[in-house]
Amino acid sequence: MLDFLIKNARVYGIEGLKDIGIRDGKIAKVDSSIVEESKQIIYANGKLTIPSFIEPHIHLDKVMILETIPPNETGTLFEAIELTWNRKRRYTVEDIVERASRVVRSAVRKGIAFIRTHVDVDPIGGLMPLKGVLELRERFKDIVDIQIVAFPQEGIIKSPGTEELLYQAMEMGADVVGGMPANEDRPYDSERHIEILFEIAKKYNADIDMHVDETDDPCSRTLEMLADKTIDEGYQGRVTAGHTCALAAYPDDYAEKVMEKVKKAGIHMITNPCTNLCLQGRLDKHPKRRGLTRVKELWKMGVNVAYGQDCVKDAFYPFGNNDLLQVGVVLCYAAHMTLPDEIKAVFEMDIFNAAKIVGLKRHRIEEGGDADIVILDCEDHLEALRLQPPRLYVIRKGKIVARETCVGEIFRAS
Repeated sequence: MLDFLIKNARVYGIEGLKDIGIRDGKIAKVDSSIVEESKQIIYANGKLTIPSFIEPHIHLDKVMILETIPPNETGTLFEAIELTWNRKRRYTVEDIVERASRVVRSAVRKGIAFIRTHVDVDPIGGLMPLKGVLELRERFKDIVDIQIVAFPQEGIIKSPGTEELLYQAMEMGADVVGGMPANEDRPYDSERHIEILFEIAKKYNADIDMHVDETDDPCSRTLEMLADKTIDEGYQGRVTAGHTCALAAYPDDYAEKVMEKVKKAGIHMITNPCTNLCLQGRLDKHPKRRGLTRVKELWKMGVNVAYGQDCVKDAFYPFGNNDLLQVGVVLCYAAHMTLPDEIKAVFEMDIFNAAKIVGLKRHRIEEGGDADIVILDCEDHLEALRLQPPRLYVIRKGKIVARETCVGEIFRAS
């Protein structure tokens, strides 16, 4: 017997309507007609049915602090970092869990089944941000997976004590080694920053996910350093670079050279269009830089690219509602990804591409795949991005964790 059966689903990437049988948290069968007895039946009625969304880049320790800090008057990245210092000193486990719980619940309702979050690790907040997110992860483990990146936002060389805290963070349960090599005082220190993180990652057999060159400065060159080190260490496929805004400011010939190294290194790239459009280019005269990495060029080269919400109502970004379809359509605008194959590529980035980043192997609607499924109130991926429609059903490991009534059902009910 099936645990439940989804009837007449328009499965993304498959022609015609299909039934999906689910048993023990896995997809048991995908076929035109499944007649096996089931404990529960969902009628998809031809609606678009996809693997769940994956949030590959957010900061759950910082979310929802906007109203408890002074305003970011310059709107810049580094003022946002400084404004967070005093608030970070006052973090408690309860405070972090309360704020982040609202964001996680919202994310689940929007169809997100897996979250990779960066968590600050530094002498300012110590390990309190990590303790809070570890508690959050435990509380929500039945409805969402939370993967934690130990993130030294304040630097390592210029922030003594951070290296030791990173080791402690990995011992406590962080999953991924983070970094921000451009936030050091000298190129030599940035190189050492990267070296230290590889030492930690290799000790714990962990992946690496760094914030890289989050600046308009075309002289910021840590992405090339990271690519070279990844190749030297044989860490291809296990390293992610987030933001990489300076890549857009490089001269084209140097940018091509770096992107070729990124491809050779198998580095995954994550862009955060909402936050970077907000933060970057603030000091420019017209024409203003967009602050967005070279998404289209990287995608055309075959580099694995995804995107993240990054921030929710904090010093860096005052908005954010955890809807990756909204973030995706912003990326379409900003990166000029508006041709049919480009729109399709953006739609897939936070499903299939993000799955590669966080290490999910069976994130597809196919026999043996994980039963993490979203049924959207639309019929194709273009309409999904255009409308950001209700998530009619959100299924996590074969169980319904959220559902939303569509407008038509409201009218019929009345």
